[in-house]
Amino acid sequence: MAVALPMESNPETMNRYLEKLGVPNKWRMVDVVSLEADALKWVPRPVLAVILLFPLSETYEQHRAQQESELLKKGQQAPKDVFYLKQVLSTVCGTIALVHSIANNTNKIELEDGLLKNYINDAKGLDAAGKGALLENSVHILQAYKDTVESADQATGEESETMNNHFVTFIHKDGNLYELDGCKSSPINHGPTTAESLLEDAAKICREFIAREPDNIGFNVVALVSNQ
Repeated sequence: MAVALPMESNPETMNRYLEKLGVPNKWRMVDVVSLEADALKWVPRPVLAVILLFPLSETYEQHRAQQESELLKKGQQAPKDVFYLKQVLSTVCGTIALVHSIANNTNKIELEDGLLKNYINDAKGLDAAGKGALLENSVHILQAYKDTVESADQATGEESETMNNHFVTFIHKDGNLYELDGCKSSPINHGPTTAESLLEDAAKICREFIAREPDNIGFNVVALVSNQ
């Protein structure tokens, strides 16, 4: 099995990877340079997904455990129309974040025949754990990312840093804002949103992540947007 390298929150690398997976270049990842309202206005629209990168920490683990406990008490069920997969390998959260971004927007993104389209078709009917296992055994998908990173390293003459980071994705589905984190038991519903306000509403949740760790500077946000 191909071993995936940890992903960097680098739109250029992500876009090369998405191209290998069969995502038309009409759609691309871009940096969200600031979460302030004025800066968000400069992000191209439409925005289909927002991805937050942050350092794994004890604070995150404590918050995750508390959130899981609350979800269990409420008996919240994962919505059937949200494509969600569980993470097993520690190095594939970046790939999972991109898959969450694309697979939940196939009504807008016309995937080319290839790796990701095949994976999504094969994953139909599987639960979150099954989807995760299928992805982590998809040798060609993981190898495509490894090839992308290695070619970028050769071009720059630098090696990618291995960091203990994690990615989560925010999407709009049926009028709600969902946080998709492969380390959690189900999608987290953060309440109402619209396709037009997804970026602004996701930015609020990203600011909450940052507020929980005010001394940590390792946060970064990218968005999946239209290139046309």
